[in-house]
Amino acid sequence: MTWPTPDPVLPGQESVWDFPRPAMCEPTPAHVVIEHRGLILADTRRAIRTLETSHPPSYYIPPADIRAGILRRGAGSSFCEWKGQAVYWDVVLEDETLPSVGWSYPNPSRPFAMLRDHVAFYASAFDRCSVDGETVVPQPGGFYGGWITSAVAGPFKGIPGSRFW
Repeated sequence: MTWPTPDPVLPGQESVWDFPRPAMCEPTPAHVVIEHRGLILADTRRAIRTLETSHPPSYYIPPADIRAGILRRGAGSSFCEWKGQAVYWDVVLEDETLPSVGWSYPNPSRPFAMLRDHVAFYASAFDRCSVDGETVVPQPGGFYGGWITSAVAGPFKGIPGSRFW
């Protein structure tokens, strides 16, 4: 297996190659916003971010900061070796349903207890997701839910050839 060469870290950046493995989570004061079809679906300064080697952060939003009435339990589940069993959420708007665009951990493992009932979202599903006013780029690869901003240096898991990173 060939490991990537980390991108240069510019002033004010974190390298995803300095993030821990196993993963960890921490509160962040960042201003996290999700917008779609002219609506603010989530707006918080109380998110929790997860950090894992080679991944941009994922942001978990407390339910009180998600627009009321838009979440419906989605199909399927998945298992994270660190966080535990995830469930998926649909976002239901008046004339549109976005299936399985969010996920949460109803009973996370002890090191991730602060994630309980917080919901993370795939940025690619929405018109705009932002962190501190900067529009994010979705983590490549489809399955991964990290949000890429100018504050993180890659390369990021999900690009071709990264399966075993």
